[in-house]
Amino acid sequence: MVSFLIKRLAQAAFVVLAVTLLVSYAVRLSGDPAIMMTQGAGSFTAQDLENIRKALGIDQPFGVQYTNFLKGLFVGDFGKSFFGGTSINLLIGKALPATLMLAVTSLFLALLLSIPLGIHSAVHRGRWPDQVIRIFSLIGLSFPNFWLAVMMVLVFAIQLGWLPPSGADGPESIIMPACTMAIILTATNVRLVRTSMLDTLSAQYIMVARSKGLKERIVLYKHALRNSAIPLITYVGVQFGNLVGGIVVVERVFNWPGMGSLAFEAVGARDYPVLQAVITVLALMIVSVNLIIDIVYGLVDPRIRTE
Repeated sequence: MVSFLIKRLAQAAFVVLAVTLLVSYAVRLSGDPAIMMTQGAGSFTAQDLENIRKALGIDQPFGVQYTNFLKGLFVGDFGKSFFGGTSINLLIGKALPATLMLAVTSLFLALLLSIPLGIHSAVHRGRWPDQVIRIFSLIGLSFPNFWLAVMMVLVFAIQLGWLPPSGADGPESIIMPACTMAIILTATNVRLVRTSMLDTLSAQYIMVARSKGLKERIVLYKHALRNSAIPLITYVGVQFGNLVGGIVVVERVFNWPGMGSLAFEAVGARDYPVLQAVITVLALMIVSVNLIIDIVYGLVDPRIRTE
């Protein structure tokens, strides 16, 4: 187990390093922050622009800039924003909890809905409950997250006035963005749970459990679900990466003060350090979740733990 963790940590470090390298190079193709900073501020000479670049540290070769970024990363210091000189650690410290809250809430709602619906669909295979659940899951898969977010704002905020249209002013503010993400995740997970349960329910040990007179709820949730959980656990890890990517759009629609909004603003301002820091933190989150998923495998399936 120790050697496994060491290998996975080494792989994770390589992935994060590769992501930061690609992002650091790509963001510098978007334009010159010095020109962005001087727009609308009168005339500037070439020497003025060069002085700004020198003050920002972007006059140095890319290799030097990237090395300086890595040095800061190793000590937990992402530096300062080009605009206003605000500490990036402070910016991330405010945005990261909001993104984590939205991601975890969305994933929790999706699992809370998809597991019982997927089991119910598998148990009633071919009958009307199965057909209804499958139709609704297909509809859910057809919704782009940005369209669903806009529709929720129009219906629940503008037409009905039940929920605030944007911001994070209270517990009710998270309802619409979390439901937007959860609906799409649920549509996928329902089909996955249904397929896994269909394979498990036909197994011999399930028939033995039923022949012993165990309650159907125990048979389904204790025996069948546990042995069907590996595909779902795998996909949840993959889903988390997609969830983080989708949150960027959803946060923008609902003006949610998370990492997505911070990254969007950094792209528009060509704020290299902020964007590098945001992508690095998100990459660390995704890698960490996948590492946790690998560990959970062994807890759910003793065969994997033995191997």
